[in-house]
Amino acid sequence: MARRRKGRDISGWVVIDKPAGPTSTTVVNKVRWAFDARKAGHAGTLDPDATGVLAIALGEATKTVPFITDALKAYVFTVRLGAATNTDDLEGEIIATSDLRPDDATIKEALHAFVGDIGQVPPQFSAVKIDGERAYKRARDGETMEIAARPLYVESLIMLERPDADHVTLEMVCGKGGYVRSIARDLGEVLGCKGHVRELRRTWSGPFDIANAITLAQVEEMAKTPALDDYLGPLEMGLQDLPQVTASSEGATRLRNGNPGMVFAKDVEYGDECWAVHEGTAVAVGIYKSGELHPSRVFNPSDINGN
Repeated sequence: MARRRKGRDISGWVVIDKPAGPTSTTVVNKVRWAFDARKAGHAGTLDPDATGVLAIALGEATKTVPFITDALKAYVFTVRLGAATNTDDLEGEIIATSDLRPDDATIKEALHAFVGDIGQVPPQFSAVKIDGERAYKRARDGETMEIAARPLYVESLIMLERPDADHVTLEMVCGKGGYVRSIARDLGEVLGCKGHVRELRRTWSGPFDIANAITLAQVEEMAKTPALDDYLGPLEMGLQDLPQVTASSEGATRLRNGNPGMVFAKDVEYGDECWAVHEGTAVAVGIYKSGELHPSRVFNPSDINGN
């Protein structure tokens, strides 16, 4: 018999304004400890030096993580022009330089090539796997790898300001799997002046906005006190991009047992992925078919309401 993980039956989302330095995993572990939660996960990694929105799911909310991972995200970042690094950010070694400094109009024109469905090659120092091993591990050993381009949807990429000739600040809204460092690197190549990321901040991710985030210092200060629970958002925040249907009492019972259940739907078509609610609480996520929801993920009501 498996041992039950220690911690509270607590579920929901907390939005952290991640500081520069710790890894995303370190922040998740700190938040889980502070809430005394049984399980926790995050919806989209930030590099250690990056700051901003890190949405962390606790308990049953971890089942909604895939729907946030797929959501659009916004980044504000500053590109240092005139130098390329082996990590494509400030922490790496400079591997190429240029005295060219393009004007604002040239930069704005170049940005158009990075909007829409593009192919992007991840950085050498990244977590992608090459022959079963993380790229960054092989890069640390001095190996240069051929990494295949990956598809990325970029909704927008705009220039916010030009602090000086050596720097440009941009804002990008993109889908999952995007590397801002690759955008900076490739923009530098297109402009002929080289480039790398100097600062990076995620301002929102799906429904989670930096305006509603708390700092890691605040989490540590309120750790394991009732005050911290006030910053926990509902599990349903992770389902906002999916259509909602309403389960009947009998349907909710069937869904919670993993069986198709009757739901009341509006503006939903056969085969759509939806989530069902009953008496204000999420019941399940599944596929809508002829008046029933066929569940793929079921939420435990005791864990949701136990917080």
